Amino acid sequence: MAKTMAIPDQCPMDIGLNILSGKWTLRILWHLSKGACRFNKLQRLLGSITTKTLTQQLKDLEEQGIVIRTVYPETPVRVEYSLSELGQSIQPVLKALCDWGTNYQETVSQRSEKTSGYVV
Repeated sequence: MAKTMAIPDQCPMDIGLNILSGKWTLRILWHLSKGACRFNKLQRLLGSITTKTLTQQLKDLEEQGIVIRTVYPETPVRVEYSLSELGQSIQPVLKALCDWGTNYQETVSQRSEKTSGYVV
């Protein structure tokens, strides 16, 4: 997305792809769509993401208004991340993508069973 163009002047598909195109973005949003999550739990759920990358991704999503960072005044300080109202609006897209992935898995599995000559 060109930095000099105002958002209203850009193609909506380009805007969506720019926001969601990070390697970890959709996975982060998927986990947060299930409810608020603390940083360490989110990092464990994502597996091989580095602390620096997760921090930057969450910061970017927060700046875009998709994720809310809530700091609780406790000792030790507790920080949770959750989807904002705008972020929650992507849940149907995430669900559709998950459904498509499930269908794809089943199709590929059935195809490989047919070509292997036996059914598992």
